[in-house]
Amino acid sequence: MNHINNPSPSRIISLVPSLTELLFDLGLGYRVVGRTRFCIHPAEKVGDVPIIGGTKNPRIDKIRELRPDLIIANKEENRPEDVMELEKDFKVMVTEISTIEEALFAIHDIGWACGVQEQAKEMIHNIQQQMDGVPDEEPLSAAYFIWRDPWMSVGRDTYIHSVMDHWKLENVYADELRYPKTTLYELSLKKPRLILLSSEPYPFKEKNIKEVGDACPGSNIVLVNGEWFSWYGSRMLHAFRHLNIFRRAIS
Repeated sequence: MNHINNPSPSRIISLVPSLTELLFDLGLGYRVVGRTRFCIHPAEKVGDVPIIGGTKNPRIDKIRELRPDLIIANKEENRPEDVMELEKDFKVMVTEISTIEEALFAIHDIGWACGVQEQAKEMIHNIQQQMDGVPDEEPLSAAYFIWRDPWMSVGRDTYIHSVMDHWKLENVYADELRYPKTTLYELSLKKPRLILLSSEPYPFKEKNIKEVGDACPGSNIVLVNGEWFSWYGSRMLHAFRHLNIFRRAIS
């Protein structure tokens, strides 16, 4: 992460949906002057914050008009060319999050950069308490899908994999990197005990359970809230609480 030596920025633009939510939950919502159209949480508060485009296509001209003194970005969510262009004129904090530990460091660093250290420390402590509550269940081999046509899962260098690993879901695509493309036939050869169909970015529905079940009749197939597995920041507290309940239920 690129560190910013500014304890209290007053005009923040977030290019990362989960970190926009984090800013509000750290009590910094009144300082947020810009967000992407995918920054939808907290729903009751973000509506008045100007939209500056998407995560992959932010409007640089709009950002300049808003005169931020801190822009928060992410290596995976945002394009390097956009970040480089913004760094010419603004302070940009670029987060890199592929594990739970890195997500906790991001909360720490954003809290310190924005002068809300105690709030960040308390949030991290509360998240770690939920992490300590993982049920003592046997590991389950599992596949997690984010897309259909082509079918795409998650590799070992992703935040989703890190979450799966902590909750004893052994990723059958752990020998792959990033978001590997696969087929239902290849999936059937891996024989996962559990197949998770995420609500985002592809909105899997009940009809997809039958489709996957026909290819993998021996697997338990479950629709899951993608935010539990892929949103970091303050959402981790609620997500991990739900994951503890979910992990008991599927064992």
